[in-house]
Amino acid sequence: MIIELNEQNFDNEIESGLKLIEFYATWCTYCMKQRIELQEFENSDIRIGIVDGDESPNIVSKYQIDGYPTFILFKDGKKIAKFSGFHKKSELLNVLMKYV
Repeated sequence: MIIELNEQNFDNEIESGLKLIEFYATWCTYCMKQRIELQEFENSDIRIGIVDGDESPNIVSKYQIDGYPTFILFKDGKKIAKFSGFHKKSELLNVLMKYV
């Protein structure tokens, strides 16, 4: 399941469970390619949040996002992993499996 996050719903969404959040920009070519990979999770039970960095600058600043795409993995509201760049679905699943 992919959920669009913003400054109004971000904190509430990450507060419980394991959540993978992608920070992206609409102008980012790698982000466009990443979206194709993320769409493969659309009908799964895995909750992925996506944050448009241009629309949510306070979140970008808080988590020191300095490039797109950047992923942060949260567990019960705490950041447990951060990685940047394009990743295939299998690579994202490997990261998630380390924390399940």
